[in-house]
Amino acid sequence: MTFTAEEIQTLNDELSTQTPQDILAAALDKVDNLAISFSGAEDVVLVDMASKLGKPFRVFTLDTGRLHPETYQFLEKVREKYGVAIETTFPDAAAVQKLVDEKGLFSFYKDDHKECCVIRKVGPLRKKLSTLGGWVTGLRKDQSPGTRADIPVIQVDGAFSTETNQLIKFNPLASWSSEQVWEYIRSNDVPYNKLHEQGFTSIGCEPCTRPVLPNQHEREGRWWWEEATKKECGLHSSK
Repeated sequence: MTFTAEEIQTLNDELSTQTPQDILAAALDKVDNLAISFSGAEDVVLVDMASKLGKPFRVFTLDTGRLHPETYQFLEKVREKYGVAIETTFPDAAAVQKLVDEKGLFSFYKDDHKECCVIRKVGPLRKKLSTLGGWVTGLRKDQSPGTRADIPVIQVDGAFSTETNQLIKFNPLASWSSEQVWEYIRSNDVPYNKLHEQGFTSIGCEPCTRPVLPNQHEREGRWWWEEATKKECGLHSSK
């Protein structure tokens, strides 16, 4: 099914005042071949919510090859708790080898981090999304005021749609705060990445993620050597 711009706007207006559970239920009902993107605290909240809706759902994740050991353990806990297959997508081995051969393992500390992210994250995501009609993310407006403040509940994904595949993106937690996410996790006994207990807030690849200090914004632990208002890797382009 293809949605017009007017239909997307109408759905956004309708869903923006509803609960994340209602938004997620609508996503599962309205879009065929849809999957939840999973990696962190927000995403596992969506998995928990989906498990309680009584509707079939799919989950996928990106394995960049440079994740923390705790992240792999977290993925396995979620797989076991919810009995869901986590579809894993990996980067192109030849592209990774070329980058490492030419620039070494830590070129992102000297160059822009996006070169590595394009190979290890954006490329694999594009490959996965080309097989889907829609995806669900845990994006929140307050995660990054410089890049995520205008996140809608539903949108046509302009970055990953193609001429033959209109990709619909749902962001059920767009209006939630970090406090609401963690209140849900605690109240519903939802598993989480143990790195959160060590001061990590936003968790990505091991070389590019570190704990944050008290009162630092949650995204300041990502790519900390770069401009603070551009903490993105290309997975959630607004184009």
